[in-house]
Amino acid sequence: MKTQADKQNDAQTNSQQLTVPPDGKISFGKSAILGLQHVVAMDVYVVPFLIAMLIGLAPNQSSALIQSTFIAAGLATIVQTYFCMKLPMAQGPSYVPLGAIVAIYAASGGGETGWGSVLGASLVGAVLVVILGYTGIFNKIVKSFIPPIVGGTIIFIVGLSLLPVAIRDNIYGATDAAINQNVLLALISAAALLLFVALGSLFRAKGAIFRVTSVMIALIIGCFSANFMGVLDFSPVASAKWFSMPQLPFKDFGFSFDLSAIITMVIIYLVLLAETTGTWFAISNVIDKPLTDKNINRGVIGEGISCLIASVLGSTPVTGYSTNAGIISITGVASRRVFLAVGGWFVLFGCSGKLAALISSIPTAVIGGVFAIVCGIISINGIQVMKNVTIREKEMYIIAIPMILTLALVLIPKDFLYTLPTFVQYLLGSPILAASLAAIVLNKLLPSAK
Repeated sequence: MKTQADKQNDAQTNSQQLTVPPDGKISFGKSAILGLQHVVAMDVYVVPFLIAMLIGLAPNQSSALIQSTFIAAGLATIVQTYFCMKLPMAQGPSYVPLGAIVAIYAASGGGETGWGSVLGASLVGAVLVVILGYTGIFNKIVKSFIPPIVGGTIIFIVGLSLLPVAIRDNIYGATDAAINQNVLLALISAAALLLFVALGSLFRAKGAIFRVTSVMIALIIGCFSANFMGVLDFSPVASAKWFSMPQLPFKDFGFSFDLSAIITMVIIYLVLLAETTGTWFAISNVIDKPLTDKNINRGVIGEGISCLIASVLGSTPVTGYSTNAGIISITGVASRRVFLAVGGWFVLFGCSGKLAALISSIPTAVIGGVFAIVCGIISINGIQVMKNVTIREKEMYIIAIPMILTLALVLIPKDFLYTLPTFVQYLLGSPILAASLAAIVLNKLLPSAK
């Protein structure tokens, strides 16, 4: 149990970490600037781009899907932050349903019929998620199966699972430039981030501007460096239109309902809920606001409404992004007004092909350098959750096995994964889900020390 002195120390520590609390007021201009740095640090455009590539969409269809995804992410962020969970978080397209979307699309014959089956299954699944939140069933599951040792482990593995992606895919595997240039760009953006965070800490109140804009400045410095190296390409921005209409339901696409597709998507939504729980814990820990029953129930409802909005706009399921928890830790700004601006930026980008192209033109390695640090901070937040738990033999296994499983699944060869049954692919295709389930099961099955 914490003493009163411990609680006071925690409160002091939190006040030093957060320069602006969740309900803190901040000007429109500052909200817009700080919201923009959250937007540029999120790879929202990647998921629709991958889907378009995997199912072979035409260029105009790909652009329409990317636009719809931005608008869905913006509206979902506003819904979750201001009307449902009421925590500072950004919503974006999830990687989890990729395999299911491709499978449903192909099994339904492809084309408009295939995409209609994907959207129809997403629509029905989203409604079921809203029911889960409204009835409080998911909250009861969380209370029973996710104590601090499990919650902290889940937060830890969220950062751990994203770290190899940041380093391997966004830096070493980036196709924007040669590998030596990618590494240099990542180091420059990461060093810039650390420099401005250090300046913010050194000058405290007077240097707060350095800390709160550190992510944005790091990305700008990274882009200038990329331009100096000759690897910054803004040609897609010049050719993009300033304004273009998004997709409209029943005009540009329709819905069709197939039982097997719906069952598949319901499973995917359960995976999404299990995965986004880690994000909720991470954000609640960063802002030092424990999750209440009301938070979780409203969060599940918000997740369902967000996915419902996405399907109606012709996009894919969205979920909470863990990246933003790390950015809140770095900048100290947790104001929900900033995340209202995030939602506004996403909608604006969705209506403007030029602004969307500008975001996607930031070199991948530049984002990777910042993203890697963000992932590390997310993992440290998980350790902080567990700091008051006595680590005995049982707790060691609860932490260690999911950690090993996370790395094993991040590094699993895709050729081997695709030989497994479809359901197993869904399970193992999400390291966060599989490792979270492992932590929950180990906590229930392993005997406690007497």
